Amino acid sequence: MSILVTGGAGFIGSNFVLEWMATHDEPLVNLDKLTYAGNRDNLISVQDDPRYRFVRGDIGDRSLLVRLLREHQPRAVVHFAAESHVDRSIMAPDAFMQTNVMGTFGLLEAVQEYWEGMNRDLRDGFRFLHVSTDEVFGSLKENDPEFDEYSPYRPNSPYAASKAASDHLVRAYHHTYGLPTVTSNCSNNYGPYQFPEKLIPLVIHRARSGQLIPVYGDGLQIRDWLHVSDHCAALRRMLAVGEPGAVYAVGGSAQRTNVQVVEALCALLGEARPGVDYFSLVRTVKDRPGHDRRYAVNASRTMDLLGWAPQETFASGLRRTMQWYLDNNEWVSRVTTGAYREWMDRQYPASLV
Repeated sequence: MSILVTGGAGFIGSNFVLEWMATHDEPLVNLDKLTYAGNRDNLISVQDDPRYRFVRGDIGDRSLLVRLLREHQPRAVVHFAAESHVDRSIMAPDAFMQTNVMGTFGLLEAVQEYWEGMNRDLRDGFRFLHVSTDEVFGSLKENDPEFDEYSPYRPNSPYAASKAASDHLVRAYHHTYGLPTVTSNCSNNYGPYQFPEKLIPLVIHRARSGQLIPVYGDGLQIRDWLHVSDHCAALRRMLAVGEPGAVYAVGGSAQRTNVQVVEALCALLGEARPGVDYFSLVRTVKDRPGHDRRYAVNASRTMDLLGWAPQETFASGLRRTMQWYLDNNEWVSRVTTGAYREWMDRQYPASLV
């Protein structure tokens, strides 16, 4: 038996693959389309491991899915594959609908057919683990209680709406067809291998290059930060003991404003690479359309049910993350050329900062 991972060359997916290979003997098949944020270089350390197989392909390719499921007989599917950047969804939502909605639908169809053909014992142990986001729940006011597994869906961006649709499809396939699904709604992840369009790697990359650091609006938007290793540990627990049909909210208990995150990084960079006033590089820019004000996740039920808890504080996780980017300049250089530079020039033209 094995597990099949979709989107395993992306940020969270590649961290999951690396940690799985380090802690499990079970083979893993990684299906990834290798769009701009998918990078096989993330997985160089395991590419020659006989337990690991990489397949370049699209979750929308039904014949490929059927072949992989038949050939590798996975006892679980872990579904990371998604378009995930809000800014990109605002400018070009089509890809988000195609990948996140239709791609998930096609994957569910193929997995449902495969699962129904398994023998009874294997069917009972099978899991389809769908990795989603807290953004499907919309925005919180300052004193609102945190999101949990019972929060209503109120997506506010094309990205969030596409993930909400995928969540509903996963739920429907469990309740209608019996497919043993598990869904994770996580807060903002950070850590190694995150594409530098997201806040933390963006700040590190621009600051160390002496570029201006953009902060949307007043910078007081609040996010709950979760180190990717803690998230991956929670996902492994979901595969091990997660109940069919269950939804688990996963957060890091680390609410910070964007300004607080940027300032913390500037202070850490000042310690690691002194001689530059990184704080002077910070500039406010025009706010994102429909920018959600606050996300926060109450993960207490997940901790109780899974026997899991975050191991990184925000301070320790941020320091580790910053150091990883400083130590992996070659990786950063490769992913921040060409199309990335063109994208950043459109997002943050000189006239805005």
